[in-house]
Amino acid sequence: MEILLEDGNSSSPNLEYKGVHQAFKDRWKETDDTMCRHSMSFHLHHTVRSDFFASYLYLLETIPLVKLFPVTCEYIQGVKQFYYRAQQFYEGVPASEEGMMGDFVEISNVDLEASRQFLKRFVGPGKAGNHCALDCGSGIGRVTKGVLLPVFEKMEMADMMEHFLLHAHEDYLGDDADRIETYYCYKLQEFTPPKSKYDIIWMQWVACHLTDKDLMNFLIRCKRSLSLNGVIIVKDNMARQGCMLDPIDSSISRHLDIMKSIIYKAGLEILSVERQEGFPDVMMPVWMIAMK
Repeated sequence: MEILLEDGNSSSPNLEYKGVHQAFKDRWKETDDTMCRHSMSFHLHHTVRSDFFASYLYLLETIPLVKLFPVTCEYIQGVKQFYYRAQQFYEGVPASEEGMMGDFVEISNVDLEASRQFLKRFVGPGKAGNHCALDCGSGIGRVTKGVLLPVFEKMEMADMMEHFLLHAHEDYLGDDADRIETYYCYKLQEFTPPKSKYDIIWMQWVACHLTDKDLMNFLIRCKRSLSLNGVIIVKDNMARQGCMLDPIDSSISRHLDIMKSIIYKAGLEILSVERQEGFPDVMMPVWMIAMK
C-alpha cells in the first residue's frame, strides 16, 4: 500500500508506525468497561465526568428550557409526566370558585370585568358573531358564566376533569346550563374541536398546561374550528423572563415573546395584546392575546 504525502512524495508504512498503532490498540483493550484507567483514556473520562456533567447540571438549574425538557418529555405510566402530574393535581382541586382561583379568589371579579371589556372589541357587526363560543380549560365554568354566556346564544365547554363539568351542569351554571350545547371531557392535547363552528374560542389559564408543540398544534386545530371572523383569545400567566415551571400544578409560564412565537408558528395573526390590570404585584403578569 502506498500513502501519498502532501508534498507529492510517497511512503510505505513502516514497523515503527505499526508498533505505535498496535500499542494504542492493546492499551485500549486493557481499559475497564466502567472507567478509563490509562493515560489519555483516563483524562478523557475525567473531563467528561467533571466538566461535561458539571456543565449540564449548571444548565439544568439555570436555563428554563433545559430544565423543562426532562419534565415534559419523560413518561409516567405511559403518560408524559408533565400531563400526568397536572391531572393528579387537579383531581384534588375542589369544584368551586375557590378551587378555580387558588389563593386569589378575591380577584375573580376584576379578572372577569377585564375579560368582558377585551371581548367586546371582537364581537359585533363586521366582527365575530355571537352564536356560539367554546371555553377551553373551562373548569366549573367561571369564565363561561361571567364573560361568555352574557354575549353568546349558546356555549360549549371543554375540560379534562369530569367533576368540574358535572358541577358546572348540575349546580354552578344554574338555569344557564340549558344553553351549554356540549361538555367535552378531554385533555386539550388530545382534543379536536368541530370545524368552522365557533365565533370565539376562549383559553384562560390552560395554555400553560400544554407543551410548546402541543400548544402550537392545538392552536392550529382551533383555527380550523373558527367561524367567519372568528377569534381565539388566550389569557394566561406570562413569565417576566424566559419560561417558569410550576412543579405543583405542572404548568409552564412563558414570556410574552415566546407565546407570540408559538402563535405565529401556528399560522395565526395577532389582533391585540393587553395586560390585565388590577392584580396583586405578587402575581405573575397576566396577558390577553386575541388572534385569528
